[in-house]
Amino acid sequence: MPYELADRLVVGVASSALFDMAESDAVFRSQGEEAYRLHQEAHIDGTLKPGVAFPFLRRLLALNDLRPDDPLVEVIVLSKNDPSTGLRVMRSIATHGLDITRSVFTQGKAPYDYIPALDMSLFLSGDPTDVRAAVDLGLPAGQVPSSSAATEDDGHELRIAFDFDGVLAADDSERIYQGEGVEKFREHEQEHQAIPLNPGPLSGFLRDVNRIQSVETRARTRTRRTGPGSASRSSRPATHRPTNERYGRSSSGA
Repeated sequence: MPYELADRLVVGVASSALFDMAESDAVFRSQGEEAYRLHQEAHIDGTLKPGVAFPFLRRLLALNDLRPDDPLVEVIVLSKNDPSTGLRVMRSIATHGLDITRSVFTQGKAPYDYIPALDMSLFLSGDPTDVRAAVDLGLPAGQVPSSSAATEDDGHELRIAFDFDGVLAADDSERIYQGEGVEKFREHEQEHQAIPLNPGPLSGFLRDVNRIQSVETRARTRTRRTGPGSASRSSRPATHRPTNERYGRSSSGA
């Protein structure tokens, strides 16, 4: 039976976002692709340090503890490297104990082309060009800033904040506000108050997170214990409400 991704939260991540690739990137920029390849082969057993997306993805993968036999979250490495240089990335994943077993190394081709085929709800990359190209195609991509190190505290709580216009909902209204001013924006909102906004690029990501919250709630209900401190052992699911007169309407600029 094939492994289905449709009912999971699937997140793609570039190797440069998952790990600190500053040293390797410097070799590539200063000496070229062949020198970069040789550098990776020479350091294949050198474990890469965590990158800026590492703490977030580690906590996201920990949600699989809610359903070990049928994982809720799938993280896939989606990199422009070729498979041979990607060996160091996969070895580093194993060393860090991340439950990531799937990867696509495109050998220089645009990684975002694989987002729809892999049912990804989010693609994280440090490359602004790739992210912008993906967003322009309406794909769910986000840029993580480059950094030489990533920090992580000892907590296990996962919190996710979303922007609204252009993220959870389409930015049609925001474009009117930016292009025609606040009065036209208010008129447009009043005329369309009974019409829901079109979904934005990360609406699917929020849907998948909500599905995981439902699984968590059911698991907590089955194992609920009475007594002091029992409620503090799990996170409380978020409550999502309309932000204006009609569902999904934001009040930006008003």
